[in-house]
Amino acid sequence: MLTFILIAVAVILVTIGLVKLVDKFIPSKFKPVLNIVLWLLIGYLGYQTYMSIYEPIQFNKIKNRRYAQVIESLKDIRNSQLAHRQVTGKFSKTFDGLVKFIDTAEYTITQRKDSSVIDKALTKLYGVDTPKDTVIIDTLGFVPVKDSLFKNSNRYKEMMNVPVGKEGAKFEMNAGYIEQNKLNIPVFEVLVKKNVILHDQNKDLLAQENQVISVDGVNGDALKVGSMDEVKTIGNWPKTYGSNE
Repeated sequence: MLTFILIAVAVILVTIGLVKLVDKFIPSKFKPVLNIVLWLLIGYLGYQTYMSIYEPIQFNKIKNRRYAQVIESLKDIRNSQLAHRQVTGKFSKTFDGLVKFIDTAEYTITQRKDSSVIDKALTKLYGVDTPKDTVIIDTLGFVPVKDSLFKNSNRYKEMMNVPVGKEGAKFEMNAGYIEQNKLNIPVFEVLVKKNVILHDQNKDLLAQENQVISVDGVNGDALKVGSMDEVKTIGNWPKTYGSNE
């Protein structure tokens, strides 16, 4: 982009020089037409130079605003999935299942307290009452998952919908298990392609955005949270968009 701007500025300066040369050496009868052509060329190049600066600025503003909205939805989905795993031991593969879970599931509220009981084996061995330490877990009650995560909001019923970009687009979600240390560990992944979020933006700038590799950018061609290849539930956005954990 910088190269283009420098070339455009150089061409504008050369064209202005040509205007002056035309004014000095070209016969008077040709001057009006040539001057008009040259000034039109200057105007066109000036406009292109302006747009080469303006369009990336506008693209980044729109991108940042839309990414922020998408990330909020990804956080809602992640929180819902983590609750699903806490209660059921696994992640949901479908949004229908996840929404139904939020509508009906409850957290169990428990209280742990240290205590001691008589160890029958040791008491029999030593002939005297011999205590051992233990932990007693009492169930205090239940709290609806919906109230805990979303309070009075019903936005979870629409969390499968990408909030900006291509109309009608939905997040892609998958869940399953990966084997680690001979254990099957639940994993999930939710994503949406940048091409969906920024479908109506400059195609060249969008192509550049899909190839971003940067510590302060969203790397790759999608915004996502979780992974089907490794055990993680973080998002792939930088901290400039808020916590990704």
